Amino acid sequence: MKWNTAPISIHFMPEKDDIDIYRPAKNKVNPEIPYHFFHEEEPDEHGNIQQVNTILLTGKECIFKCLMCDLWKNTLDDNTPLGAILKQLDYALSRLPKASVIKLYNSSNFFDTKAVPVSDYPQIVSRLASYETVIVENHPNLSGKLCVDFNEKLNGRLEVAMGLETIHPEVLPKLNKQLTAEDFKKAALFLKAHGIPTRAFVLLNPPFLTDKKENIEWTLRSVQFAFDCSVGAVSIIPTRAGNGIMDALHKRGDFVRPELDTLEEVFEKALSLKEGRVFVDTWDLQKFSNCDECFQQRKNRLEKMNLEQKVFEKVECNCF
Repeated sequence: MKWNTAPISIHFMPEKDDIDIYRPAKNKVNPEIPYHFFHEEEPDEHGNIQQVNTILLTGKECIFKCLMCDLWKNTLDDNTPLGAILKQLDYALSRLPKASVIKLYNSSNFFDTKAVPVSDYPQIVSRLASYETVIVENHPNLSGKLCVDFNEKLNGRLEVAMGLETIHPEVLPKLNKQLTAEDFKKAALFLKAHGIPTRAFVLLNPPFLTDKKENIEWTLRSVQFAFDCSVGAVSIIPTRAGNGIMDALHKRGDFVRPELDTLEEVFEKALSLKEGRVFVDTWDLQKFSNCDECFQQRKNRLEKMNLEQKVFEKVECNCF
């Protein structure tokens, strides 16, 4: 595949402090209750369908204020209270069915000790004793010895999900993620060396990439890079507005909302790489659709492709 490496033009680059200035108010959350939890299915690396419990924990806001992120809306301003994560786990696990995989996503970094206190680790591990795989989200630059120590205490195995976002050399530095592609690679290989598998998040239509063809190319290039770093699964996230600064970028023409057909094309091509599992995020997917008649069928197709990891025939509609 030939990649377009032509430089892009950055029209508007907000200062770091602008990210806070543009923010709307946070949602009110309870530190003793996760702000969401649900049950889902997902194929493992062998194609076997796994039952997955996902808990979206309430905790301290992420220390990395990424430009495109809106996860901070459901976080705390202060450090996560001691024992709060344990109460949240008890609340959710008592209401979720049996599963072999659990995802603990906290809109931050699991191994930021102010987000998940180290003193809570032993009891967290105890509550996860029945799970074969425990997946957490974490910044690559925080993926070190604590990950290894936590993994050694688990009955099952740890898997770390990390945001790569994009490897575009001009766009990634503008996201305020405080990360380079080499940082990501270093973290992934470190975790692999300690027997910890990884997955990556990659953005479709990050800010400052406004050409449709370029967005497809750089998304696929980022997916391939993740697989080259020995990542086992990549989730493609269509970038959304709604966090304040992204809305400002949209008005200035520096952010273009992804379209559903672009997401479909990227997913098909990424699956065709056959390098590892690829998923697309279908949350709030209707925002990217321009047709009510075919939307549900197209969403169903994407979800089936997520589950079966193969391309199915496109949905036909007069809107094309």
